Amino acid sequence: MRTYFKTAYRDDNTLRDVVHLLHSNAFNGMIISIAAISALTFGFDSPETADTKKMFWFVMVCLLLLRFFDAVFWMKVLKKKDKSPWPAYLRFGAGVTFTALFWAAYSVSLFRQMPILELATTMVVLSALAGGAATVLGASRLFVWTYCTLLLIPISVTAMVDPREELFILGALGIAFYVTMLGTSRKTNAFFLETIELKEQNQALVGLMAEERNDVVRVNRALTSSNQKLDALNASLEVEVKSRTDDILRLSNLDPLTSLMNRSGFLRHLRQEIREARQNQSKLAVLFIDLDGFKQVNDSLGHQVGDQVLVVAAARLGRFASSDRLSRWGGDEFIVLATFSQQDRLLKLAADIRSSIAQGMAIEKNQINLDATIGIAVYPDHGDEERQLIQRADITMYHEKRRKLSHVGIFNDTIFDAVHRELTLREGLRNAISKNQLYLVYQPLICSVTGKVWSFEALLRWHFEGEEVSPVDFIPIAERSGRINEIGMWVLSTACNNAANWVDKSVAISVNVSVIQLMEDNFIEQLDKVLATSGLAPERLHLEVTESVFADNKQKLSEQVNAIKSRQVAVSIDDFGTGFSSLSQLQLLHFDHIKIDRSFINNLDSTGEPIIRATLLIAGEFGCKTIAEGVETENQATRLKAMGVDCLQGYYYARPEREESLGRWFDTEK
Repeated sequence: MRTYFKTAYRDDNTLRDVVHLLHSNAFNGMIISIAAISALTFGFDSPETADTKKMFWFVMVCLLLLRFFDAVFWMKVLKKKDKSPWPAYLRFGAGVTFTALFWAAYSVSLFRQMPILELATTMVVLSALAGGAATVLGASRLFVWTYCTLLLIPISVTAMVDPREELFILGALGIAFYVTMLGTSRKTNAFFLETIELKEQNQALVGLMAEERNDVVRVNRALTSSNQKLDALNASLEVEVKSRTDDILRLSNLDPLTSLMNRSGFLRHLRQEIREARQNQSKLAVLFIDLDGFKQVNDSLGHQVGDQVLVVAAARLGRFASSDRLSRWGGDEFIVLATFSQQDRLLKLAADIRSSIAQGMAIEKNQINLDATIGIAVYPDHGDEERQLIQRADITMYHEKRRKLSHVGIFNDTIFDAVHRELTLREGLRNAISKNQLYLVYQPLICSVTGKVWSFEALLRWHFEGEEVSPVDFIPIAERSGRINEIGMWVLSTACNNAANWVDKSVAISVNVSVIQLMEDNFIEQLDKVLATSGLAPERLHLEVTESVFADNKQKLSEQVNAIKSRQVAVSIDDFGTGFSSLSQLQLLHFDHIKIDRSFINNLDSTGEPIIRATLLIAGEFGCKTIAEGVETENQATRLKAMGVDCLQGYYYARPEREESLGRWFDTEK
């Protein structure tokens, strides 16, 4: 390496001038570096990386202080002494190298924790530092190349191999900028060395000024020309850096598929729109749009067709809003920003958007038909902060989608309370079992002939924060949140364990099974485990399935029902007559019991009786027992017995009771 240095610099005098130039220019560079690391450390709110950033900031400041003291020592002491400049040169090079290494470690180690805006800003800062190095370190091409390589190559390569496609462009721009800087530094270094050489010549010619005046003029002209070239080069470099910076910022704010604003870009723009609306005292509407039917397109036709659908949908939405008021929020969700004066015009806009989306799309020989559900939140009525407005438009859309697909709704307190109620119950269900908040009650099913208990139905209850939450409220939430399998197995296991300990071993236990739970591939395996651990005889277990499940996937349902029956467990149709049952389905599925829905019992004096008699005929043909639920009066019980209903259940006989209260039934049996 020493041989390389001697080749690059002819003698110690030349190297001394080089060291002096490097130290002279280093002060501004160190100030800029401290400003840059401080801005990146404290300018972005990222709690998960705050401590790491502060560590990098501290180490970087310490390193730059050491370099500062070394530069002062050179300027004040070593420059005036006739000593070899090699140690000072090597110390400076070590300082530059360690500074660049710390920058590389900072950018690469925090790369995956940075949001896109911070990442783009970091890339811009490192590019700017590399650009400045071409001038500050121009006296040493080796230092420029080392500094630029360590600054730009690690983060650029990391960006290019990152799975996020938009970062590939950032990495490619960084590599291109790096190559440009290498070429620029070569010219800058040549200029500095030429300047130093001219300076030495000028000093040698000072004593011969009188005789060599013409030569001095020529050298001065050459120096002036070189300075002009350097100024022009720096100006061109500044223009290029600004252009690339603008490109990086623009790309970081756009969705690569639809070219609409992405989340970060739209949030910044919405913040500005809210400020203007506040100044103008105008109203601003956020329309949160979800494409109905898009998931089926993606699942059946593939993501390539799905992407084309999103592009077409984005183009259609562009008819209703300018590019700075339209965003692809994510997946198949879009946001339109609208200024309005009257609510009916806002609803008209939403209806027109739905109509546009609902128009058929011909993509790759496929005719695709979608619709949209739209939730609306208005500034300032529903919030004065950008994320709050988007969140409330989103929950309104979610509420409308649950209530009725392809609909438009405007946020109100009722929606907020409903969503908040669901979120509270959803969160509560996470720990309902571990906190012993769930419990079972049992209602007897009475044999209409003997008057004795034939079975008990296990009914789930939830005591949550001092309130008895209805199963009608929390069971659908459990199904939507994916908790139904865990809760359903707890119910099945608890009911079987209790029934196994009953005195009367002839009394069966009926347990309701959710559709989602029944269709799980491991349901039969879990059923076997419960029977084995509880010791309950399989023939004492009855599983009740709501009739509405028969509408879909009959083959899977038939396989599950047959597997259950092969274990001598009985299967009942619950709420018969209210769903999609048919004679062919009953024949296919071979159920053991039919439970007649309480709505027919309540209408026994009008239309209920003919339907019940027809159900009894159907049950007789298929060899099924019949159970009437919701029996509340003696008259109902008497008439149902006379018709030939096998078992009766309802408040007339007993309300649901805790397991510890069932002893009186068994005592009665004795």
